[in-house]
Amino acid sequence: VMLTSIRGLTAASLFVTTALISAPALASEIAVEAETNVIDMSDIETSGIDTAGIDTAGIDTAGIVIDIADIDVNTVMPELTAQEVVRISQDVDLEKESKVGGESGLELSGNVALVSDYRFRGVSFSDGDIALQGGIDLAHSSGFYVGTWASTISGGTAFGELELDVYGGWSGDVTEGLTFDIGLLYYIYPTGDIPGADTDYFEPYASISTTLGPVSATLGAAYAWDQDSLGNSDNIYVYTDFEVGIPDTPVSLSAHLGYTDGVFSTDTDGTSFDWGLGASYAVTDSLSLGVNYVDTQGPSFEDFTDAGFFFTLSYSM
Repeated sequence: VMLTSIRGLTAASLFVTTALISAPALASEIAVEAETNVIDMSDIETSGIDTAGIDTAGIDTAGIVIDIADIDVNTVMPELTAQEVVRISQDVDLEKESKVGGESGLELSGNVALVSDYRFRGVSFSDGDIALQGGIDLAHSSGFYVGTWASTISGGTAFGELELDVYGGWSGDVTEGLTFDIGLLYYIYPTGDIPGADTDYFEPYASISTTLGPVSATLGAAYAWDQDSLGNSDNIYVYTDFEVGIPDTPVSLSAHLGYTDGVFSTDTDGTSFDWGLGASYAVTDSLSLGVNYVDTQGPSFEDFTDAGFFFTLSYSM
């Protein structure tokens, strides 16, 4: 037995009562189950009933439940299918339906890239060789997100052949035109071959972004506190990035400047700058080609800290 909505119940009840008033000769053929108040309409012939002019204002429909499972919809409502009859007869909680049927607020995205050399803050992590990279991010409309990113590396026996980053944080507009991003990143090197070697470390980060005319600008910082994997030393990294798209072209230009103070410095005094200039060409909305010139302060070691041009082929989804 399917229960109808109040609106559907009233309409169906009025229809049945009208049929009884207009055709009293049919009353003996209608089976009324008193215990359940369910009217079996399977045998009701309605095609010849004239319902015009019947006053239904005084009809009491309370307590009547209509079983529409056996209704011949081709006779009662020939323009509707059986599924439509059921759908329009059911109660709808608009608030509940909007929450269940609406968007969850979650968005999944991913990226993959092939780079001629994996450069991290001016330093090569792939020994000057090609590296394969990719990541997955899950973000919520509230601004919270989690993600993971990985790259092949040439880290020797201690760090192995893979870097895996796991992170989470929040990003959103703090005021019109000003975006804040804060989170925690965990660097993992799962393929190291030295038993007991501690190579993984944490690094909180924060940045603020805005636009300066056609230029997008970001100022950020990351701090790795004293950890065993860092030789009980810490490191702070401050950077700024700029990017601008050339109007009416698929080309965008970028510039980067970073400053390191701590264990990751490439200079002997414990502090160093790294910088870079780049250009990217959007082949499609998802596929792009890029070239970057990267350099860092301090001694130049081939395939480690030497300056050069590096290429990227990336795809986002």
